[in-house]
Amino acid sequence: MPEPHLFIIHGGTGDLTSRKLMPSLYQIMDESGMSDKVVLLGVGSKDYDDAEYRNFARKALGEAGLTNVDAWCDERVYYQRVDRGESTLSGLADKIAAIETAHHLPGNRVFYLALPPMAFPGVITSLSNSGLNQSPGWTRLVLEKPFGHDLGSAEDLNQLVHRHFNERQIYRIDHYLGKETVRNLLAFRFANALFESSWNRDRVDAVEITVAESLGIGNRAAYYDNSGVIRDMLQNHLTQLLALVAMEAPHSFDAEAIRDEKVSLLNAIRSIDLDEVTLGQYGPGVFDGERVNGYREEGSVPDGSRTPTYVSLKIEVDNWRWQGVPFYLRTGKRMPAKSSQIVVRFRPPPICLFHGKRDECVEHQNIIKLILQPNEGFEVHFDVKSPGETLKLTQKQLRFMYADEFDRLPDAYQTLLFDIMQGDQTLFVRADEVEASWRLFDPVIEAAADHPLHEYAAGTWGPEGRHMPIEWAAGPIRGEVTKSPR
Repeated sequence: MPEPHLFIIHGGTGDLTSRKLMPSLYQIMDESGMSDKVVLLGVGSKDYDDAEYRNFARKALGEAGLTNVDAWCDERVYYQRVDRGESTLSGLADKIAAIETAHHLPGNRVFYLALPPMAFPGVITSLSNSGLNQSPGWTRLVLEKPFGHDLGSAEDLNQLVHRHFNERQIYRIDHYLGKETVRNLLAFRFANALFESSWNRDRVDAVEITVAESLGIGNRAAYYDNSGVIRDMLQNHLTQLLALVAMEAPHSFDAEAIRDEKVSLLNAIRSIDLDEVTLGQYGPGVFDGERVNGYREEGSVPDGSRTPTYVSLKIEVDNWRWQGVPFYLRTGKRMPAKSSQIVVRFRPPPICLFHGKRDECVEHQNIIKLILQPNEGFEVHFDVKSPGETLKLTQKQLRFMYADEFDRLPDAYQTLLFDIMQGDQTLFVRADEVEASWRLFDPVIEAAADHPLHEYAAGTWGPEGRHMPIEWAAGPIRGEVTKSPR
């Protein structure tokens, strides 16, 4: 169980805090019986006192459907106002000391920066200037993505953070890694010899990783137009999935061992061929029977913006396990359904005994489909003989769905916050991993300004004629049998 500590949220009145962090913290307290071990301190620029902030907390927890929260809010929730740009946080240091004395806490602290990335350097420096980067117990610093805007800015931010905190104190959080089905990738591979023994270039034909979003950019235009789909999704979420699917087995189930293998995998990826990159931007279309705006019609998007909302590309890994096996990554906004999945497509038999043509043999490839959302689980696709005298093969599935076997899956933030409290860095991104990922995609981002940008209608699967051969959780695209793109 985590040790007693003070959980301090900079950005304590923000949307992330009210929607995700507070509900996740309370559920951890409630489900694990830890309510007497953790005290929450919100930090922000709003002129709240403790009582007003406790009302803010009650409202946030109530909107999340949580009940019986009054005692926790009244006894273990506090607030400290700080002015933006303060070079020292003496008032915060005094508040922390008073809370720790009142609750007999040993000096263990989590500083969670639920702030825009441009605020990180100032807050980190101010924490250090105030002596809050060290404590009588342990101190942990949590940083939300995006970590940097490109390789240069990520390196600069890493250097700044390391001047004030050591790497074992730093938790770079990507909420995607907290999803139960993403965490299950390691168990699926390394606890099942049946799968792991076939997880290589001798058996695998291609791997397809897709994260489709049905929503547009909403009210995030100011952020998104400056970032685009490569920074927003590809450089972090999809790259994390790629690393977990393709990494070598670690020598132990230890945070550093696992992160070493992820970095090794990223460093083995060949420079991306720009001819294998497709960029798109959604235009007006129909979603769920209603007309929806195109990207350039969204509020605050500049006229003529060339920011991509869709990307698909091919990754090649130059190592012993994966040489010659293509990895296809694809993500886009305003698609017909929200779906995240990984399809591992196995090589067809060397001789097609049951098919007259090679193409038919390819159409009947064995497949493992790992469904991350929605309807979390996995499927194994294989051939069986259809009943009757005629020799005819039919592809069927063995299916496992989490909802059929387990109760509610924990929220990703609930999982990650509990790991932070325990000091487990397994699901958090290390400095060299961040830089390896930016190093991989920086050339793609730089080339995007001059790369063809294909418009696709909102509510479709992407630029016309450029569909990746992906099977979705709801079934194959347009009902066709998908083939390997090789």
